[in-house]
Amino acid sequence: MTCPFFRGFTDSISIAVGYIPVAISFGLAAVYADLSPWLAVLVSLLVYAGASQFILISLVASGTAAFSVVGIVLLMNLRHLFYGPAVLSSLAPSKRSVPVLFLAAGLTDEVFATSISRMAKQPPEERESWYLGLQLGAYLAWVGGTAIGAFFGHDWVRDSEILMQTLGFVLPALFFALLLEIRRVVPTYLLVGAAAATILCLSVLPAYGAIVAGMAAGALLGARRA
Repeated sequence: MTCPFFRGFTDSISIAVGYIPVAISFGLAAVYADLSPWLAVLVSLLVYAGASQFILISLVASGTAAFSVVGIVLLMNLRHLFYGPAVLSSLAPSKRSVPVLFLAAGLTDEVFATSISRMAKQPPEERESWYLGLQLGAYLAWVGGTAIGAFFGHDWVRDSEILMQTLGFVLPALFFALLLEIRRVVPTYLLVGAAAATILCLSVLPAYGAIVAGMAAGALLGARRA
């Protein structure tokens, strides 16, 4: 029987396919913002916040105060407060051997969506190991893509304008694919309610605020039906 860790690592390939092009874009954007290639990779190693990293480097490049940068990035990632309990409840408490801190470190939007849709298919005693493999595969794809973009992306984009335009489409496509995947396990009214709240809030809030509002609306709808 396949080791659950490597099974999770294999399941992360679908995430990696979307992560690598976006991470290449981040590495390239970081270099254009006057960060050294090594510093760009260090940001992905330590921050690992996906789209928030693009905001991070733009704020740093514009000279925004450090306190404001930290506050904005934290606000953009408040949605993870909803992710953690949902994933943790799927893991068998008696079978957990890894500290919660390590389980939380690799929890991204894509890892959350994949784990929610596939966790129940794993035997309870194998879920933690499977989840760690899923996290590691996604993390390595993001860091590796950042390194490729930071060290080699400039030459590629200079030779192909179409490539840069294509890279910008990958992240929305990945989120749409994940939406289709979780549609099978999430009630339609929750998806519609969260989407409606997000769209309405976009008119008065920045994108990260609208995302948090949409997630809060989904959580409230779920709680009322529970």
